[in-house]
Amino acid sequence: MDKPDSKYLQSTYFFDTDSFIVREFAHAHVRGESEPDKAVSLFRAVRELVYDPYNIRLLPQEFKASVILTRGRGYCVAKAIVLAAVARIVGIPSRLGLADVRNHLSTERLRNLIKTDVFVFHGYTELFLNGLWLKVTPTFNMSLCDKFGVKPLEFDGKSDCLFHEFDNRGNRHMEYIKNHGTFADVPYDLIVSTMQASYPGVYRTDGSVVGGDFATEAQEEQIQHKP
Repeated sequence: MDKPDSKYLQSTYFFDTDSFIVREFAHAHVRGESEPDKAVSLFRAVRELVYDPYNIRLLPQEFKASVILTRGRGYCVAKAIVLAAVARIVGIPSRLGLADVRNHLSTERLRNLIKTDVFVFHGYTELFLNGLWLKVTPTFNMSLCDKFGVKPLEFDGKSDCLFHEFDNRGNRHMEYIKNHGTFADVPYDLIVSTMQASYPGVYRTDGSVVGGDFATEAQEEQIQHKP
C-alpha cells in the first residue's frame, strides 16, 4: 500500500501532538529502532492507563490527548485517541476507528446503567505499519484484566490486536456488531450525539459524570461468583 495521506500525521485539536505532556509521554515510553517496535512499546504504555467508563465528560477538551493523559485514565475512545496521538509523534500514521460492540467484560452496575450490553462507538486505533493499517485496542489495562480473569491483549506490531469473541476460559468476551469506519480526527459531535441517543440521561454535556470505581466492581463480582 502507498504511504498514507499526511493528514494521518498531523496535529489536531484532539490529537494535540504539539502538547508537552503528549510529547513527553511518547518519548518516555517509545522503545526500539523499527516502527513496529515503537508501536508495540507505545501500545503497552497507553494500555496501562486506567480504563474508566464512569468518568466520561462529554466536553470537547476532554477528548484531547493531553487532557486524557493528565487524568491518567479514560474509556476506550479516550485511550485510542492517546495511542493515535503518540504514534504520530514518532512518525507512525494513525487514525481513530469506531465500532459497535457487545461487551461481556462489564459489571452489573454498568449494564443496569446503560440498560444494554451493546456499547456504541467502541474506540480502537489504526496504525500504519509495514504497508498495512493494523487495528489496535489499548482499552483494558493489565490489572483490570486480572480482576476479570482474562488475559490482557498483546500487540506484536505485525497483525491486528482486537478483543476476541471468547476469552481464554471459553466465555463470551467481545462481539463486533458494526464497524463505523476510521477517522483522521476525532468526530466529536458524532460521538456525543450517538452516546446521548443510545444512553439517554447517562452521559451529559454539562461536565457531570456518573462516577464509580469500575475496577473494584469487577473484583467484587468475581469474588461473588467464585464457586
